[in-house]
Amino acid sequence: MKTVALADCREFSDKGMTRVIVHDSAYFKCINFNLKAGQVFPVHSHKLEGELSIVVIEGTGEFLGDNDTAFAANTGDILISEIAEPHGVRATTDMRILVTIAPPI
Repeated sequence: MKTVALADCREFSDKGMTRVIVHDSAYFKCINFNLKAGQVFPVHSHKLEGELSIVVIEGTGEFLGDNDTAFAANTGDILISEIAEPHGVRATTDMRILVTIAPPI
């Protein structure tokens, strides 16, 4: 067992989103992405089987999908998706997301 203080991963950059790997194992990966207001985690997908979750741990924005799909994303909201399904995030305020991928890529 281990604990992680996500507050220690709170780093923002004007150059683009920051990424901190929180956990990486053979079973799943957790990554904390920090986006300043206006930054985008581009819509993308992976040709793999598996699922991912994106949890908004701070801020507001939109979950993004294929064909300009957008859903409100507020603190505490979670997106669950197949890894192969297009996914991304746009921040309207400074925003922190925790992405969990299983199996890890």
